[in-house]
Amino acid sequence: MIAITINGKQLEVAADPDMPLLWVIRDLLGLTGTKFGCGVAQCGACTVHLNGEAVRSCVTKVSRAAGQQVTTIEGLSKLNDHALQIAWAELDVPQCGYCQSGQLMSAAVLLRENPNPTDQDIDDAMSGNICRCGTYPRIRLAIHKAAELQREGAKS
Repeated sequence: MIAITINGKQLEVAADPDMPLLWVIRDLLGLTGTKFGCGVAQCGACTVHLNGEAVRSCVTKVSRAAGQQVTTIEGLSKLNDHALQIAWAELDVPQCGYCQSGQLMSAAVLLRENPNPTDQDIDDAMSGNICRCGTYPRIRLAIHKAAELQREGAKS
């Protein structure tokens, strides 16, 4: 058994230590907001937070997460009221939506580290997240909107 904390809940999972964290999250715990995209850490669809840092769960062994804090898209906020989630909805960011949980998780780290990012800051931070629908301009606008909401006191 591997002890892990996911979205604030302490759990024990029966998993091979080499199993990718993505499959523990999706298959063993039933949290399907984190998506499988490429399986080689290139697309960002599987991004989660490990102790507050964005990691690609498709290549992160569950043993690395043992005893650590993992946050998935389901844990970003309890009521979908994180500044990014509000901005995403207001600006109608998703098209197909498949990449959006990974986009949001990467953007959350960006805004925590840089609460007033420039376009270049956003492009640099988000460059590892692929959107096959090409919603990059809306993603950038939503990150700026979320930064504004955070400055006004919205959750981050």
